[in-house]
Amino acid sequence: MIRTQRLAAGVCALLAALTAGIAFPAGAVADETDQAAPKVELVLDVSGSMRTRDIDGGSRMAAAKQAFNEVLDATPEEVQLGIRTLGANYPGDDRKVGCKDTEQLYPVGPLNRTEAKTAVATLAPTGWTPIGPALQQAATDLDGGDGTRRIVLISDGEDTCQPLDPCEVAREIAAKGIGLTIDTLGLVPDAKTRDQLICIADATGGTYTSVQHKEELTDRVGELVDRAAEPVVTPVATEGATECAKAPALKAGLYTDREEFGQQRWYKVDLNPGQELRASVSVAADRAVNPDYGVLLRAVTVHGREIVRGEATGNGRTDVLSTGLRYPKPESDDDTVTAESVCLQVTNSFSVAAGVKTTPGLPLELTLDVVDGPSRASDVAAFGLGRGWWLLGALVLTGFVGGLLWGWLSRWRVAVWRTN
Repeated sequence: MIRTQRLAAGVCALLAALTAGIAFPAGAVADETDQAAPKVELVLDVSGSMRTRDIDGGSRMAAAKQAFNEVLDATPEEVQLGIRTLGANYPGDDRKVGCKDTEQLYPVGPLNRTEAKTAVATLAPTGWTPIGPALQQAATDLDGGDGTRRIVLISDGEDTCQPLDPCEVAREIAAKGIGLTIDTLGLVPDAKTRDQLICIADATGGTYTSVQHKEELTDRVGELVDRAAEPVVTPVATEGATECAKAPALKAGLYTDREEFGQQRWYKVDLNPGQELRASVSVAADRAVNPDYGVLLRAVTVHGREIVRGEATGNGRTDVLSTGLRYPKPESDDDTVTAESVCLQVTNSFSVAAGVKTTPGLPLELTLDVVDGPSRASDVAAFGLGRGWWLLGALVLTGFVGGLLWGWLSRWRVAVWRTN
């Protein structure tokens, strides 16, 4: 009985592994891993509220300085790091002047730990909280190059320089398609500060962390700096057209774009006979949207005939909606048959309440892969998983027959043992 159970468990494990391999095939690399030097800029709030002593018995500024010193010691050699401050210089009441108070304390580049620590040691809580202007300048500091770029914003309060909304600034940065991520950390944040920092991070696909202790601040900033050194695939910024005839021709890869509410975006891919197109699209709601929305991805010929479609709907419970499709182009015995241009249409049905800005458009990420298709396109059409079903059926039959033979052999051996 035990042997039979073990055999059955083994067969089930094998089948589960096979099924997982078929259902989730290894994705082809969309683009070469970026080898350029990663860049990080730490943006630190040095406004007057950083004097507050509520982090492990010390001030918020003291906790930030300690975290910076430890992070600077542990920064990987390949990371180019810079430091920018906001509210560090102007102590007066002139709002116009205070909202310009942001400067680069240490330039982005190869790190000299002694110089960076010395610069941080001179900081003292002073003025306003111009988060929006600081993010604009930080994006400029990191401009240029193709490597990973990351802003780590550390603040204990919300922006005091409205109407320049830092969330809108973050969306504009994301709309440029330069692959820059903003992570935010709130030092003992109140509800308004937390909501604003979450909004900033969400706009660029970053993360938000609430910090109550010095160790949490040090660990989190260190993790984010280390993350910048990890190899990533950098999306390529593109701009879809309003119709198929004007669509940009794309190759296999990862692309980013912006799509207005209710807008159509068109892209074009060339597909040779015997190849299969695999496409997926994700549209993110980076601001408050009305519930009940959808995303549609269609593959059509240049003459407008629909080939296949993928669609997804949501009801407000998720911030990203994704769908995809597969189209295998059959092989041809006619040598004169050339590549086919397939047009991809992306449409969304997101909407917003009155007062919510609709520009820039929603972030869109398009993944394209062109692989060798199955020998007969009908395999995919009939079974969805191609020829893998035949292999799966053969393994199931083999396991069943093997189990019967093993059980019969075990019973025969027991019978012989009892007879002797």
